Amino acid sequence: MLRYNTIMKRHPANPIMLPKDFPYGPADQVFNPGQCMYKGKTLLLISVKLANEPYAQAHVATSDDGIHFDIEEKPLFKVDKTQKFGELDTHPIDFRITQMGDIYYIMRPGNSEWGCIAFLYKTMDFKTVEPIDIIALPHNRVPCLFPEKINGEYVRLDRPYSVGAPYDKSFAHMWISRSPDLIHWGQHRPLLKRETFSWAGLKIGPTVPIKTEKGWLEIIHGVQNCFWTTRYSLGAILLDLENPEKIIGCMKRYILTPETEYEHMGVVPDVVFATGAIADMEKRRLRIYYGGADTCINLAEGDLDEIIEGCIKGI
Repeated sequence: MLRYNTIMKRHPANPIMLPKDFPYGPADQVFNPGQCMYKGKTLLLISVKLANEPYAQAHVATSDDGIHFDIEEKPLFKVDKTQKFGELDTHPIDFRITQMGDIYYIMRPGNSEWGCIAFLYKTMDFKTVEPIDIIALPHNRVPCLFPEKINGEYVRLDRPYSVGAPYDKSFAHMWISRSPDLIHWGQHRPLLKRETFSWAGLKIGPTVPIKTEKGWLEIIHGVQNCFWTTRYSLGAILLDLENPEKIIGCMKRYILTPETEYEHMGVVPDVVFATGAIADMEKRRLRIYYGGADTCINLAEGDLDEIIEGCIKGI
């Protein structure tokens, strides 16, 4: 029985992918997917850790109905230290996908011995990817790129943090920055403190922003300290279209939090985590494909206008 009346509702088919469902396994873990629409289909970039493999690999999966996915056998990302980023390239997970015209930009973290950095790639076909550059110093758990230039500049959201520090000194807040070319970033400004929410006292982090008529809808994750573990939940804020440094709406309560067995039980318990969302502007629906306990992939759906109004009213 679910205890919380959250705006996002779980799909009855959840979990839509478990380790045992991965056709090219055996798999130990299925992580949080990158997500977007591609040629009229739902596309997920699914990271999977195979049994006895030290690092994950990522496969493209597409679906006509958003529930049943065909997974490409050949991984789009796999650790290959002979490529551009060399020894820095490890464990491809937590992909953020941003579409700009016909180009899809992909950001992902690199958990190297030098710290957690951010890689930027681009693709037009999801068959091959072109590495662009490392675009964030450690420690930065993957910036999220806005889907269009704002006032002639590229804009992104960040979550820099201090590894090894006590949580109260980790500075795991959200920032915003700008760039003329996607590589050189500056004009860094603080955006949102983790302490804004009671359910995000330890950490907070961004996903890829979604443009709506009333502002940039930004789905966020927050981490809360619990008695014996931490809890990852999802929330929402609204940013000004012309000046995204300005927060014009903020939901105080989470839109999804761990409640089910597949969210409580897994490699990392008590986790719902997303790196993006897909908005249907005609049907006014929002879909979030999210990871449960770092073990499975799930889908939650909600009314787009209800979420936007919830941000504006601050419920």
